[in-house]
Amino acid sequence: MKKRCFWAKDEPNVTYHDEEWGTPLHNDQKLFEFLILEGAQAGLTWVTILKRREGYRKAFSNFNAKRVSKYTQKHVEKLLQNESIIRNKLKINSTINNAKQFLKIQEEFGTFDKYLWEFVNYKPIKNKFKNHSQLPTSTEISEKLSKDLKKRGFNFVGPTICYALMQSVGMVNDHTSNCFLYNK
Repeated sequence: MKKRCFWAKDEPNVTYHDEEWGTPLHNDQKLFEFLILEGAQAGLTWVTILKRREGYRKAFSNFNAKRVSKYTQKHVEKLLQNESIIRNKLKINSTINNAKQFLKIQEEFGTFDKYLWEFVNYKPIKNKFKNHSQLPTSTEISEKLSKDLKKRGFNFVGPTICYALMQSVGMVNDHTSNCFLYNK
């Protein structure tokens, strides 16, 4: 039996842990997806979001930032009735706003990937935590990222959300040292 990080006990966490979490990601559309999902998670558990992930993909044009940036109040009203996502008006409006800001970063840097990975000098940080209790909820880098994203007009991008984003897209390797994925 494979030894996994403490939180990967059951589905869909096991599949997410084994196939995505902590794996360096450089695809802008997937980065936008994680940015939105991490913001949607605020105040909730990650498994709540994972269970609604397909609903989010359908509701938000498969995380096509150009399309989402053009959503109108009519879209918002429809999304507020969509039971396959978290029906929080602030989070829905934030997704539309963040799509607009995301496109501005792509325009300025060429890709969101280039912008985001610059915060870790384009190389994942490999932490050496032995157990789950040692993992931070934010770091100096996530605070810097949060501050810059907020300055650029993003919402739901506090330091904790930014650190969760960094973990999910592999900017940091926070697999515990006893996890079978630690050295991958």
